[in-house]
Amino acid sequence: MKSIVVLMAASGLIVGLTGCTSSGQDELREWMQVERSNIKPQVKPIPEPTKFIPQAYLGERMVQPFSDEKLASVLKGSDAAPVANSALIAPELNRRKQPLEAYPLDTMAMVGSLNRQGQLVALVKVDNLLYQVRPGQYLGQNYGRITKISETEVVLREIVQDAVGEWIERPAALQLQEEGSK
Repeated sequence: MKSIVVLMAASGLIVGLTGCTSSGQDELREWMQVERSNIKPQVKPIPEPTKFIPQAYLGERMVQPFSDEKLASVLKGSDAAPVANSALIAPELNRRKQPLEAYPLDTMAMVGSLNRQGQLVALVKVDNLLYQVRPGQYLGQNYGRITKISETEVVLREIVQDAVGEWIERPAALQLQEEGSK
């Protein structure tokens, strides 16, 4: 039993001595406190918000982009447009549209031709309906006027706008379509 008492006293003495020694953590804690006191954050102040000044809407007095007036002014041409440019489209705007001008040219197909009183007449198919067309009539949505009809094609003259916005003429044609090709 005496040995147990001696053993307990020795272990208490060892525990007491280890608690008194400095382990280096004291230096670390001291350094961290010094660094914390030296650090000063640099926070920029938030700028004042700009004052909102309401503005009146003045756009209702302007011409709307898709209105009839705007379209008419574009079709009539501006002051900068050449005289020949407006002369080319002006007759087309003043005439009554024909029924086949409601369809795009690529939805039409020439399916045949007839000889009527010495003049060739083309047979054009649109939406499963068959139409007889002659030179001078109009086809398509680009003011396409038929200039010539042969047994294999219908030749047209279309009026379109180029990249600059000027009206120009361009040739177009409908080729004879076989029964199974379209």
